Amino acid sequence: MSIISNLLTVLSIFASVQLLSAEDWLQFRGTDHRGIANSSKLPTSISTEKNIAWKKSLPGRGLSSPIIIGNRIFLTAASTTDQSRLHVLCFNSDNGTTLWSREFWATGRTICHEKTCVAAPTPASDGKHIYALYSSNDLICLDLNGNLKWMRALMQDYPNASNSLGLASSPIIVSNTLIVQVENDSESFAAGIDLKNGSNIWKFPRTKKANWTSPIKVGKNLVSIQGSEGVTAIEASTGKILWSYGEGASTIPSSVASEDGSTLFIPSNGITALKPRNDNNTPEILWQEPQLRPGTASPIIVDDKIFVINRAGVLNAANKDTGERLWRLRLEGPFSGSPVACKGHIYIASERKGLLQSVDLSGKEGKIIGTIELGETILGTPAIANDSLFIRSDHHLWKISNPE
Repeated sequence: MSIISNLLTVLSIFASVQLLSAEDWLQFRGTDHRGIANSSKLPTSISTEKNIAWKKSLPGRGLSSPIIIGNRIFLTAASTTDQSRLHVLCFNSDNGTTLWSREFWATGRTICHEKTCVAAPTPASDGKHIYALYSSNDLICLDLNGNLKWMRALMQDYPNASNSLGLASSPIIVSNTLIVQVENDSESFAAGIDLKNGSNIWKFPRTKKANWTSPIKVGKNLVSIQGSEGVTAIEASTGKILWSYGEGASTIPSSVASEDGSTLFIPSNGITALKPRNDNNTPEILWQEPQLRPGTASPIIVDDKIFVINRAGVLNAANKDTGERLWRLRLEGPFSGSPVACKGHIYIASERKGLLQSVDLSGKEGKIIGTIELGETILGTPAIANDSLFIRSDHHLWKISNPE
């Protein structure tokens, strides 16, 4: 009996170590919202023949990215002709088997542009619960086993918070507060939502103009909210506005912060580098570079460089401290999703053919060293965890990894 007990203890400790050492991917563009996962070991010279671990059919459309906790993948989708059926799905990351699936009826408007869909925002997690937001402004909280904790129909509270193109801003969690950004031509707002019950902690109006960018974490309790007029920095826990940058910003690609939070890179006047502040003083503009204007994809910071993909599908590399452009590389686009990176390589899938491209950043200039043609339209951003890349189309979820 003691031998069995000791064995169970060892296995329990091993499982705990495995869980703690896993690099989870808890929201859009990763836990820190930078699109980086340097503890994973991804394949670099990717190919169709050796790196597609599995492919899983999905019940409906979606632009949302997968999020990963341990060996579980969570994903949203929308089905039926009017996309009124909302799905939250959970898969085993090892083999793609479905662990559970939950379905709900949308309570808000499901009208979207034909290119996008109701399941456009990426869900967020605190590691204990899944918070899924849809373009219909339905907000659903489930535990990791799929049990419903609460559901809130934001459009019932704010009936005009919608537009005919659809919403796509992804929520994030900062300081135990779920930050949602709902911006359109009628009733725009940002709100801090209580994780326990879905009630408002704070809420304030935003510019009445369609906007698909997502909030990002800049400091320990600091969130940057981007819109057509610029960027507003708020305390996540209180909603208090600390400072604003008012020179305008893109309404599609989102900003990105440096790893230490000392610099915020905004899609404004090309790219504008700001020095964020934790008080109500005006932030310092470090540099602006018009030649680094992004297309749809959000910029990404890798080591000492900022990378921007423009509307022509050209990857631009620039010095993140000065904005000086260093080199350019034409990729096969166009692109709707944003790039992610791991250990000196960028990964991004083109929209039309679903061509996943791996770019080596280690040389004097970038170089495409591998491709996988998935053969379906890819509009979302990949996720990285468990030494694997996970990417979805409307119809399938793929796992890309090294052969076992």
